[in-house]
Amino acid sequence: MRIVRICGLSHNPNVTLYENYADEIGRLIASGTLRAGDPLPSVRQARASRGISASTVFQAYHLLEARGLVRARPRSGYFVLPRPLLREAPPPSRPLAGSHSVAVSELVFEVLSAVKSREIAPLGSAFPSPELFPLEALRRAMNAGMRKLKPWSTVDDLPPGHEPLRRQIARRYLHLGMSVTPEQIVLSNGALDGLNLCLQAVTKPGDAVVVESPCFYAALQALERLGLKAIEVATDSATGIDLAALARLLERRKPQAVWLMTSFQNPLGSLMPNDKKRALVELLARHQAPLIEDDVYAELYHGDAAPLPAKAFDTEGLVLHCSSFSKSLAPGYRVGWALPGRYAERVARLKLMTSLSGSIPAQAALAEYLQDGAFDRHLAQMRRRLQTQQQQMLAALEQHFPAGTRLTRPLGGYFVWVELPPQIDALALHRAAARDAISLAPGPMFSARAEFRHCLRLNTGHPWTPQIEQAIATLGRLAHGLC
Repeated sequence: MRIVRICGLSHNPNVTLYENYADEIGRLIASGTLRAGDPLPSVRQARASRGISASTVFQAYHLLEARGLVRARPRSGYFVLPRPLLREAPPPSRPLAGSHSVAVSELVFEVLSAVKSREIAPLGSAFPSPELFPLEALRRAMNAGMRKLKPWSTVDDLPPGHEPLRRQIARRYLHLGMSVTPEQIVLSNGALDGLNLCLQAVTKPGDAVVVESPCFYAALQALERLGLKAIEVATDSATGIDLAALARLLERRKPQAVWLMTSFQNPLGSLMPNDKKRALVELLARHQAPLIEDDVYAELYHGDAAPLPAKAFDTEGLVLHCSSFSKSLAPGYRVGWALPGRYAERVARLKLMTSLSGSIPAQAALAEYLQDGAFDRHLAQMRRRLQTQQQQMLAALEQHFPAGTRLTRPLGGYFVWVELPPQIDALALHRAAARDAISLAPGPMFSARAEFRHCLRLNTGHPWTPQIEQAIATLGRLAHGLC
């Protein structure tokens, strides 16, 4: 086993320290200086040779992992991946300038209608497999929670919602070093309800909202429903939006709000590093632009360290942070929450005006379940399974898809973004796959301008079965036929 010391390499002043370090290692891998199986310098070695912090080293290695160049081995460090797995990641997006009306719902409905049947391989689904969730334990928690509910709970638990559950959620933020009180939390019917309430709290029809490119289609649908315009901002598949591009938009276009997924973005799976999240919040504070932060995948990280939300760096109440239990614990319960900062009262009033209240029995059940540490044990198992399923999916894509395909390798969540050779029409592939009982999510549904016509989002949240394996092989064959 060779150990290559990395020191004294060039420095680009226009990028961060961790990006410089990652780029230098990437060049050593490309040149063959570092080869498959070689270990990267340990954190201690890198700190001593480069004079950088442990946090910088970890962020660099996470970026290299997202680029598909290295992989972490438990308790052993990071190692260079073999050449056959070095399929290039998609480049950053470059959306056209200007604000645009949104009309994506018809395509979204077409795609979603195809994932309801169990006979269809659910690669286009937005949900992980129900087999990943502790449904029997949740049933017991529902029974116990119902026994404890008092008759006046239908009044007491009107927005902001069931106090015991808000208290349990606030305690979970303590693990991230955040001081949150139950009074700051507004419970919602899943995260999407909270996100829509937050969007309504800070906009009016005709306003413009900055979104990622590509963007979660439900965010685009929310803009469409409320008569808002989308301004798409350049986005990197590994580290999220381009802050310089966002700064220019804030200065020139003065949007009313920004809607982002900062951790394991749907559909890219990008993870904005913590220092970039801090810089994002500082930039928005200078412009007094509210951030609607969709953080539903943050619990589904690979490795040992949970990513911080942008909300962790918010000192002015401008970040309207939203999450839920739908992706990590109880999808059918439809329980989410908002941490809306200075807009908390407005969001709570909108909740009363639109749907009055969430499901009190579901809120009580989750409060009961969260009391004894079972959630963290479940999450540890779920994270391991999702990481294994992603690796199986990536290996199959490497084997079956055409040359020139580019793949993301997210560090959490359960989506992979696939950029096909430019001559392949993702909508044509979607319709051909549907005839073979395979669903997928074509790129145009993630863009206000129907861009990304040669891209796909694939779901890795289902157990690796012969059906899924065959579906990937079939997709590869269909893609080859469209080249």
